[in-house]
Amino acid sequence: MSVSDDNKAVVRRFYEEIDKGNLAAMDELVAEDYINHDPPPFPNLPLGRAGLKRAFELFWKATPGHHVIEDQIASGDKVVTRLRGVGKHDGEIFGAPPSGKPLDVKAVAIHRIADGKIAEHWSAIDSAALLAQLGLIDLPH
Repeated sequence: MSVSDDNKAVVRRFYEEIDKGNLAAMDELVAEDYINHDPPPFPNLPLGRAGLKRAFELFWKATPGHHVIEDQIASGDKVVTRLRGVGKHDGEIFGAPPSGKPLDVKAVAIHRIADGKIAEHWSAIDSAALLAQLGLIDLPH
């Protein structure tokens, strides 16, 4: 395997473990001083890996589901992943009470891998679609 293939495997395993609810795997897969350049809008998240674990815990509780990796491209220490988050709105999140409705949100995530762990993250998420699916905004048809 090439370094690029190894790095893509780290990111794929990261999403697989999250989908299982295995936040303990983050200790193996994510650097303790992890930097999230686009953190989720949850107040008072700790920095680093601890904040990532807390954010996924909140998402998992409110919107259980899984990730679908559509594409991955790796170059050097970076992995770009085009993916979808698919789940169900089962708990309160961002002020939206549970609706039981399905969720399907597209995103592009960039991860930097250092020493076999995710060290940094950037993302672009279809936030408008997420907010509409949560019933918080109406989008034009």
